[in-house]
Amino acid sequence: MNIIDYQGNVIRLTDERLKHIKEHPEIAIHTDKINETLSYPDRVIKSQSDNEVRLYYRQYEWLSIGDKYLCVVVKFKAEDAFVITAYFTDSIKKGDVLWKK
Repeated sequence: MNIIDYQGNVIRLTDERLKHIKEHPEIAIHTDKINETLSYPDRVIKSQSDNEVRLYYRQYEWLSIGDKYLCVVVKFKAEDAFVITAYFTDSIKKGDVLWKK
């Protein structure tokens, strides 16, 4: 599946990665939010440990696990961008802010 992010980048979400993400029960029923987070993030952070990785964050309220940010981790290569993983978190990691709502 291809998803267009907030800047118009085409990001791949492979079946293998989606299966991996769905192994986490708290996100399995919320995979539709991956597309929304990439398209309409609250913040995008450049990873401090890998210059090719961007962390897309969007806050969700009233989830069964409480108010959380969904973090979608995307790797950008020369001619390719793809989702590595996605998870819920209480906070946004430190790093260079590439975009803020």
